[in-house]
Amino acid sequence: MKKVLIVGAGIIGMTLAYEWIKRNPNDKIVIIDKEPHEAFHASGKNSGVLHAGFYYTSDSLKAKLTADGNRRMKEFCYKNGIFVNETGKLVVAKNEDEVQTLFELEKRSKANSAGAYIITEDDAKKIDPNAKTYKYALYSPNTATVNPREVCKVLKENLENKGVEFTFNTPFEKYNKSYDFLINAAGLYADKIAHKFGVGLKYTMLPFKGLYRKYLGPDKIKTQIYPVPNIKNPFLGVHFTLMADSSIKIGPTAIPAFWRENYTGFERFNFWEFLEIISLEAKLFFTNAFGFRDLAFYEMRYYIPKNLINEAKKLVHNLRGDFKPMTPGIRAQLLDTQTLELVMDFLVEKKENQIHVLNAVSPAFTASFAFAEYILKDFDENGDFSKKQ
Repeated sequence: MKKVLIVGAGIIGMTLAYEWIKRNPNDKIVIIDKEPHEAFHASGKNSGVLHAGFYYTSDSLKAKLTADGNRRMKEFCYKNGIFVNETGKLVVAKNEDEVQTLFELEKRSKANSAGAYIITEDDAKKIDPNAKTYKYALYSPNTATVNPREVCKVLKENLENKGVEFTFNTPFEKYNKSYDFLINAAGLYADKIAHKFGVGLKYTMLPFKGLYRKYLGPDKIKTQIYPVPNIKNPFLGVHFTLMADSSIKIGPTAIPAFWRENYTGFERFNFWEFLEIISLEAKLFFTNAFGFRDLAFYEMRYYIPKNLINEAKKLVHNLRGDFKPMTPGIRAQLLDTQTLELVMDFLVEKKENQIHVLNAVSPAFTASFAFAEYILKDFDENGDFSKKQ
């Protein structure tokens, strides 16, 4: 019997526990988190969109895991009585250049078995009369939404029933009990914990803030409506999300954050993180690495609500009425400090009896069950732990 310590009670930490206990039912798993409850950060603050998997190049982990993760997450939800809003998604174009990107996304969809395909503007109107597109759109019938907090709550209860122990209000630095195996799924702080063990030293977190606003007006949408993204970066642009409860929100932004938990005002302000991240962002700004300066200027304008609303209006015919601000989210985006490039794919590094999940960005929530299986299967085959007792 092994004592397994998992750091992070988000969706990745919990699905790794779920997969581990299936493989090794006699092991003792403890999940610790510095927060008072599960899914306190990105796992509970995301939109709950279950992505289909058509955005990603076929050689990426995201491509390999998202479509399967979508199916597995839906299976878990249906099995556990969690409502799945099978909305589908339209990716809409504004001009001829964006139409060409739509066709590239359709190619990726076919390669990734994601199920999305090109439809005409008239067909798009039949799916959602409010969606506005130029000539064509990409339709994804497999995209859906769930309540992410409900998913995480039910998953936690499921794990507890299997004997997994949760210890909250416990930072990794203060945990002093022994363990045989460490899984680092600490999200925004995964790099910091990895560095303590000499792992992933060339990587650091570069947090981005996602602002959202809830739509309160009379106009409706019937599906998720997304813009054509810039496929050179990992952000999908301001879009409409039809939530699990059928409410509508717009967002998110990708505004550079000034410390890791820079949600609102000076909440959770950390002076040393502020100095670290500001110095890093200054370097990225002056070099314009990966287009950071251009991105920063473009995204910072969304601090003015009118700009965010006007961006969303480009995707629909009608959008009347008011909006109210919602809880922001923080994207734990990994940066390679040697190349000054964003890490676009999931990234996991291993060391002896350790697994460090360094980059678990969107669509990690969707992919989580498949991602967990991949991580442990890969470690079984290429690590040194296998099922040794």
